[in-house]
Order: sequence, then structure tokens, then C-alpha cells
Amino acid sequence: MANLIARWHQSLNEIPEHHWEDLVGNHINPFFRWKWLSALETSNSICARQGWQPLHLVLWREETPIAVAPLYLKAHSYGEFVFDQVFARLAEELSLNYYPKLIGMSPLSPVEGYRFFYAQNENTQELTNLMMETIDRFAISNGINSCNFLYVDSAWRELAEATNCARWVNQKSLWLAEGSKSFSEYLKKFNSNQRRNIKRERKAVENAGVKVEVITGDQINKPIMELMHNFYEQHCARWGAWGSKYLSKNFFEELSTPGLKNYLVLFNAHQHDSKDPIAMSLCIKDRNMLWGRYWGSKKEIDCLHFEVCYYSPISWALKQGITHFDPGAGGSHKRRRGFIAQENISLHRWYDKRMDTLIRPWLKKVNKIMALEIESQNNELPFRIDAPTLSAKN
Repeated sequence: MANLIARWHQSLNEIPEHHWEDLVGNHINPFFRWKWLSALETSNSICARQGWQPLHLVLWREETPIAVAPLYLKAHSYGEFVFDQVFARLAEELSLNYYPKLIGMSPLSPVEGYRFFYAQNENTQELTNLMMETIDRFAISNGINSCNFLYVDSAWRELAEATNCARWVNQKSLWLAEGSKSFSEYLKKFNSNQRRNIKRERKAVENAGVKVEVITGDQINKPIMELMHNFYEQHCARWGAWGSKYLSKNFFEELSTPGLKNYLVLFNAHQHDSKDPIAMSLCIKDRNMLWGRYWGSKKEIDCLHFEVCYYSPISWALKQGITHFDPGAGGSHKRRRGFIAQENISLHRWYDKRMDTLIRPWLKKVNKIMALEIESQNNELPFRIDAPTLSAKN
């Protein structure tokens, strides 16, 4: 396409905020907003020293960006929550360097919505083709063996797959309101045994003298976010070497600023008459969606995690008219507490022909197995759902 110049940017701050926001539009989720991604970089949660080098690709027409691909050069696979160790082992067997690799996602957040963003009234397929060609040339010339787009936006997937990306199907958890207006109404969807179990779990927290306070908007300030960071840090420390402590204190403090705090919902658990919180969880919201991100607790109280991370957020979401809740990565225990299994799609490009030739047929097989596993899990749920639509595409 004429008059377009491709540039690689090693910091989001090289791209003016108003240009970025014009491209991503009003309806993108908070994890791709300029302020969110910039806060990750300026807080040094995301930087080359942490194994996340920002490397955003922008197509410019004179001084105006026409398309952008948020990308990162990764020196490891931590913080992605799509587990690609099988690809890393294959690379090792082929005497290839698996790292660094290019990653497209909102860092540290397993949140669906990744895509290239385009200016209005442009040919999106032509721009996609051009950006993929630019990525391929950059990767090959710099000895990078793969480019991986994680948690892709379903509306963008067709554009990317038309450029010969390989599809990998994993799974995620999702709660759906499906017309419920209150928690008691929502509970009616469960079978009697699990309905009693959820009531028992919530009662156990109540009997421990715990109350959960919801904090939003102007109630969110720097001291509260410092507390949330402390809980996050304590929770990560419990897992020792396996603790996924990626975010700095500065990032949590940045979330209390006007441009970001309106996306936050905190669930703050107090015990008895004390105002000192014993547990907190942090969720992100927009008009229709809630995302569960981080939590921590000072005390081991039966079912407190379920209350602070699932039940209180679901109750709040129903009151707000929010229809979807993504509770975060992992945890088969989520199925019994109202979350269905759904597809999570990532798209991949490999630049070594041997690796590409070996992986693509394997993906076709494992994708079919994963589709069957998702169907099986949803057939065994202890509550009624409208069956999710699963793709039969390889």
C-alpha cells in the first residue's frame, strides 16, 4: 500500500496516546488501552530486564498511524498462560533457539481481545497482509523462530488466519448471566446438591464473621491499591519459586489514577468489626464484562477464596447488569461454581520449515481432542446453560 512506512517502537510512549486510542476505538477492553499498557511499561513490570521487550509495530502514513500491532519480544514463556513447553522442547531437539520469540497479547493477562488495530475506512485484509509480511521479514532477519498471537479476538481471527497462521485451541472459563437478575435467581440454575453446596460455602464465610465490601470509582486511591499489592505479593510468595509475581508496586499505584481506576472493582473482606481487611480481590470491568485478576488473604478461612473471587463478584455483576465474567486462568474447581469451559484460540507462525511442518499436523489432532474435552466438561456441569458454540475448524 502506497505511502505507508512500517516502524518498530520499543516503548508505547513513542506512540501518542490520542493516536493509539483513535485506532483501538471505544469498545476495546481495558487491557489494550494506552494507559493500561503504558502503566505496565513505566512501572517496569514489562521491560527487557523482565524478559518482555516492547516492540510494537505501527504503519504510519506521514505523521498518522494507520495500523498497530501490540507486540513483545520474549526471553521466556512466563506470564502468558498458554503453555508452549512442547514447542520449546521440539526446538531444542531441532537444535533451534526457541527464545527470543514474538508475542502478541496484553502482557500478564490471559484476556481475549488481541488483534491488530486499524484506522477506519482502510482495507483491513491488505493491512493485515502487509503487517504479517513485515513481521516475517523482521523475525527471519533477526533469527526469531516464531510469532505468537494469544487470546485472539474472534472478530479478527479470520483476517489473521487468511495469512496462514496456525490455530491452537486451548480452554478458558467463563460465567454467563443468561438472564439472571440476582444471585438467588442465578442459583436456581444449579442442581439441588450443588445449590446447597454453594449456600454452605457462603454461609461458612458469613459464620466466620466476614463481610465483603465493594470498592469502585472515586473510593479507589493509592493507599487502597498499596494494600491490594501487599495481598498480591503475599499470595505469590505462598507458592515459592512457582509464585507468579510479575507486577510491581508502582503498577498497582498507577491503577489508582483517574485514567485507570474507573475500570477497577475491589472486593474487600473484613472480619467482625475490624476495618482491617483480611482478604482482597481485584477485578477489571467494562460495560458488559468482568475479569478476575488478583487476590490475596491474611487468614485461612474456609471458602473465603470462593466468596471473594467468585460469589461476591458474580453477585455484584448481576446487580450491575454485567453479563460475562472471566475469572482468570486455571482451576477446574471453577466448573462447579458457575463457570463453563470455552475455546481459547491462539495463532502461530514458525519460521523454521521443519518446525512448521511438524507442528501443524499435530495441532489439528490436539485441537479436535480439546474440542471434545470442552464439550465433555460442559456436559457434566451441575447447572443449566445454553450450549456454547464450538468451532469445528482445525
